[in-house]
Amino acid sequence: MISKNLFSIVCGILVWILGVSFYLLSFYVPILENPELQSNIALALGIIPSACIGTYLFYTKSHIKPSQLGLTFVMVATLLDVIITVPVFIIPNGGSYSEFFGDPMFYTIVVEFYFIVFYLGNHLTNKKIKA
Repeated sequence: MISKNLFSIVCGILVWILGVSFYLLSFYVPILENPELQSNIALALGIIPSACIGTYLFYTKSHIKPSQLGLTFVMVATLLDVIITVPVFIIPNGGSYSEFFGDPMFYTIVVEFYFIVFYLGNHLTNKKIKA
């Protein structure tokens, strides 16, 4: 049996993969003139179902406090952004670490991500307690 901490990291990686997929796929469907703004909007919208899927999968097999799960997901996503997203997708297109992590939209999405996991985690754990 996989430990709950390792399982939370695996679920966080799944959410990150889904989020990066939304981000990258948005470049192939040009709707707005500014592709960077469009990709950020796609990620902000795509993180909702991605975070819900990861949170739901975690709570079907394991249990930790929703705040801890939210922080784990955010830390996993940020670490993977440092290791993979920026060097592989951002820097080759003329970006930088400071540009990526200095963007206010990054922090908006991080806060959104945390609160989605926290809210759904509370909902799912309260549902289990009542049942």
